[in-house]
Amino acid sequence: MLRDPALRDAWVAALVLLTCLWAAQALSTVTLGALFPAQFSGACLLVLMFGWPLAVPTLLLVAAAGTLLGGGAWGQAIDGAAWQGVLPATLALALGLATRRWLPKHLFVYILARAFLVTALATGAAGALRLHWTPQAPGADLAALLMASWLIGWGEAFMTGALTAVFVAFRPEWLLTYSDRRYLPPPLR
Repeated sequence: MLRDPALRDAWVAALVLLTCLWAAQALSTVTLGALFPAQFSGACLLVLMFGWPLAVPTLLLVAAAGTLLGGGAWGQAIDGAAWQGVLPATLALALGLATRRWLPKHLFVYILARAFLVTALATGAAGALRLHWTPQAPGADLAALLMASWLIGWGEAFMTGALTAVFVAFRPEWLLTYSDRRYLPPPLR
C-alpha cells in the first residue's frame, strides 16, 4: 500500500502528527487525566485512510513514539495502544463493514455513517469497555466517566467526519476505503 506516493505521504504525515498529538497529550497535566486518560486517538480515521492492517501497526508506532517523546511509562504506552488504538480501530472495522454491507452505497452514507457515526460508536464503546475492565481511581464517579467517554467519542467523530469529507472532496486517494465507483452514482448518458 505504501508504494503509492500519495498514500505514503499521507501515512508519514499521519504518523508524525498523531505522534506529536499523543506526546503532547501525555505531557498535559489536566486533573481529569489522573482519573480518565482521554485523548484524540485518530484510530478510526487511520482505518478509513489505510485499512485495518496498516492502521494497527501505525497506532502501535504512534503509542511507542508518543510515550518516548512525552516521557510516559511503557505501561501507559501499552494501555494507550490497546484501549485508544487497537480496540477502537477493530470496532471501527467491524462497524464499517456492517455499514458497507447493509446500508446504501452513497457518498452521504460513507461520510455520515461510516466516518462519523461509526467513529462515535467505536470510540465511545472502547472507552466504556475500558472503564468496565480496568480499575478506577478511588472516588471516581463511574457514571461521569462513562458520559465522558461517550462525549470524547462524539468529539473524535466530529473530527473524523470532517476530515473524511475534506479528503473525499480534495484527496480521495488518501482514503483506501473510499472509491468513486462504489459511492457515487454512475454518470448520466
